[in-house]
Amino acid sequence: MELDTAIASSLSQSRVVIEQLMDAIGVSGFGEGELFGIKLSLEEAFANAIKHGNRFDPEKQVHIQARITPGHLEITVRDEGDGYCPDCVADPTAPCNLEHPGGRGLLLIRAYMDEVIHSDEGRSVRMIKTAATSTQ
Repeated sequence: MELDTAIASSLSQSRVVIEQLMDAIGVSGFGEGELFGIKLSLEEAFANAIKHGNRFDPEKQVHIQARITPGHLEITVRDEGDGYCPDCVADPTAPCNLEHPGGRGLLLIRAYMDEVIHSDEGRSVRMIKTAATSTQ
C-alpha cells in the first residue's frame, strides 16, 4: 500500500488515517506487540504534528506519506509549523522531568520504531519498522 495525502490539523481526521494505515499494516506480517507499538507511534506522531507543529491551526495541514509492504513500513508525518530541534527535547525519564509531560511522545516513537529520522527543521518525522522474523 502506498499513501500520499494531507489532512486538516484535526485529531479526528488523524484517527481516520491511522485506522486506514493500521488496516494495511495489520495484514503485513507484524506481530501483536509490534502492531501496538506502531499504532502508538502513529498516534504520537500525528498528535505532535497537530498540537505542537500546527498548533491546531485550521489553515495548516498534516502531510502523510506511507509505503507498507509485507514485513516493512515507512511512514512520514510532516506538519506546516515553525519546526523545532528534536535533539533539544528534554529527556522525560530524567528525575527532574518526571513531572513534566513533554518529550514522552518522541520517547515512545523512538522506542517502538527501528529508525526515526527528523528533517525539515523538525517538521517531518520518518518512521521505519521491519517485522521481527519471529512474527512472520
